[in-house]
Amino acid sequence: MKKGFPRWILGLFAIGLLILVPYLYQHPMFKPSRDAATHIPAKSAHVNHHDIVKGDFKTGQDVTRACLVCHKDAAAELMKTSHWTWESKAFEVPWRKGPVTIGKINQINNFCIGAQGNENKCMTCHAGYGWEAGKAAQQANPENVDCLACHADANVYSKGLFGNPAKSVNLLAAARSVRATTRENCGKCHFDGGGGNGVKHGDLDESQYFPSRALDVHMGGKHNLQCSDCHVTRKHQVLGRALADNYTIDPAEQVSCEQCHQGSIHKDERISAHLKSVACQTCHIPAIAREEPTKTTWDWSKAGQDGRKDDHYTYLKIKGEFSYASNFAPTYLWFNGNNEYRYILGDQINRNGPTYINKPAGSIKDPKARIFPFKVHIAKQPYDKVNGYLLQPVTSGKDGYWTHFNWDQAFKLAEPITGLAYSGQYGFTETYMYWESTHMVQAADKALQCDACHSATGKPGRLDWKALGYSGDPVKWGGRKLP
Repeated sequence: MKKGFPRWILGLFAIGLLILVPYLYQHPMFKPSRDAATHIPAKSAHVNHHDIVKGDFKTGQDVTRACLVCHKDAAAELMKTSHWTWESKAFEVPWRKGPVTIGKINQINNFCIGAQGNENKCMTCHAGYGWEAGKAAQQANPENVDCLACHADANVYSKGLFGNPAKSVNLLAAARSVRATTRENCGKCHFDGGGGNGVKHGDLDESQYFPSRALDVHMGGKHNLQCSDCHVTRKHQVLGRALADNYTIDPAEQVSCEQCHQGSIHKDERISAHLKSVACQTCHIPAIAREEPTKTTWDWSKAGQDGRKDDHYTYLKIKGEFSYASNFAPTYLWFNGNNEYRYILGDQINRNGPTYINKPAGSIKDPKARIFPFKVHIAKQPYDKVNGYLLQPVTSGKDGYWTHFNWDQAFKLAEPITGLAYSGQYGFTETYMYWESTHMVQAADKALQCDACHSATGKPGRLDWKALGYSGDPVKWGGRKLP
């Protein structure tokens, strides 16, 4: 009988593995990478279309037909997205019977108020042509998909009335310039939303076309990230949902810091201890509108006044009075990623205080909530004194408010479009709208430090602890500990 393999050799081999594997794991060559840049998705190589695209294009639809010869599924894919529908999924909400949808297509905001009846101007930012034909006809036709809005060089393509190409555009040159999306493409709508540069969000404006690292550590400096690096896109479905246009948001559809920043992010355990209660954005986005000012108030009741000089930052006859601010601290709220409430067309206003267009959900007792930074926009906008709901005027359409400065006429024109009856009596009421701050991210050395929130001198920091549900600064007084 043959002798077996010496067991002592197997034992030595096992001991060697126990010693070697941990060593190899710790060695930089074998250690899993914690460099966030390694998680940026790889992109396909760009195909220059200059010699591919032929033909004489008379309309935007002509261009789309040419695109669909090779990109057969592109229009059908886009038409399933909120970039096309401008509308959320249907939701059940506690204060309404039956499902409702939320979006620019059918709801009110406290900036330009609403798109319904104002498609000739509002659809300058829509990824579609042909809104003069009406919503039903426009939305049903794949040839109305505007490929150029997202893929043409922004220097050679722009949009005009009803979402159609501007009359000055050379469509052949625009079609030959197509490429993967860039910040210039996304920014034409998202940097200028609400009627101008930086108006709406406070963390998105034209300073981000070519930003420095000091403005945004992701978009500036060596990484030079494009929007689609975080807002990953598959079959034209873009990752990321705006709180203002949704009620609840599936986390799987939302952008998160953890897409790239994985593992033990902070070396200091005291910072890591905050992650269950404080969002990354709270420390890394210490200011809103760092370079360009953003609109903070809008008073529609002052519109239409004669004899006042128009000024983009203080007064426009067609829109009323404004105030802007730059480089200011956000408002901090508990936030679990959803809305507690979103005003829906026809909801009753609050007659005893401000009406919330949206209200972020979350509280100190909510384990899914984190302290999060927001821009708050406060407006005075029209409402029906008898029916008690906010009114959607026709402003830019035919015979709308911007033509005759007649509110009664603007509300009557909107009646058959919105389905809201107008009593003939209107007033103006205060509204609040919240915009989450997720851009203009600062590097670690520019992030908030401990004393920004926890003051050793007794002076108040930037967090209102009592409003957040604490009895005082939790470092000094206890309350909900930052686990």
